[in-house]
Amino acid sequence: MKLLRYGQKGRERPGLLDAEGRIRDLSGIIDDLDPTTVTPTSLGKLRRLKPASLPLVRGRPRIGVPVARIGKIIAVGLNYADHAKEAGLPIPKEPVLFTKHINAISGPYDPVQIPRGAKKTDWEVEIAFVIGKRARYVEESKALGHIAGYTILNDVSEREFQIERGGQWMKGKCHDTFAPIGPWLVTTDEITEPQKLHMWLEVNGKRYQDGSTTTMIFNCNFQLAYISQFLTLEPGDVVTTGTPPGVGLGQKPPVYLKVGDVMELGIEGLGTQRQELVPA
Repeated sequence: MKLLRYGQKGRERPGLLDAEGRIRDLSGIIDDLDPTTVTPTSLGKLRRLKPASLPLVRGRPRIGVPVARIGKIIAVGLNYADHAKEAGLPIPKEPVLFTKHINAISGPYDPVQIPRGAKKTDWEVEIAFVIGKRARYVEESKALGHIAGYTILNDVSEREFQIERGGQWMKGKCHDTFAPIGPWLVTTDEITEPQKLHMWLEVNGKRYQDGSTTTMIFNCNFQLAYISQFLTLEPGDVVTTGTPPGVGLGQKPPVYLKVGDVMELGIEGLGTQRQELVPA
């Protein structure tokens, strides 16, 4: 299934994308897509619905973040071998973890702000997974049972804040709008091989990232199991899993975003995003 939330910001309604790419309204079935409805039991009930029986949504409504009330975003850095090489850094022996705070969450087609005083705002297309079942000390062989589905997250970053302002990654990762998520939450029965997906990102029509999840160092199931040894993941939490090469920092010379630029990005089977850069 492809699940989504549509409508004005703060007033989104739950929906389902049918086989013809049309939005079907789920608000008569569930109140919202949130931590209570991304559980295995709830998703099982939704999977048994016949999309044609649901009301058809007319027009082209705004698409919001696919899951409401996300509790936390855990991010994995330097998780692609070719991206680590691009950055001139050794391949990590264990996942590098950081957080993106929930104020950064934004819709997949909403504008992205360039922070005041920013000089090196950058892009990162990433596959993310949403937790559907509480995960604490999970074995890798059982990790998939804790994942509700997959989506796209653009890990927007301000490199000067991240690297040159005291070594705190969160300074460059957590500005408002720095985590566009969506457009869909695609359940695990539809994305059966998340480690074999093409992914790309363009700025103003020029393709910079053109990679694949095949070059991940630590796969999604390993990441969930690993993170669960350090903290408990709850339904609705998001784990974003790293980016392939082609970020602005890795260009020669580096290329950074400016007001008026447009980012377009996508991952095979998970849809696309589009964001215009605006001043904060």
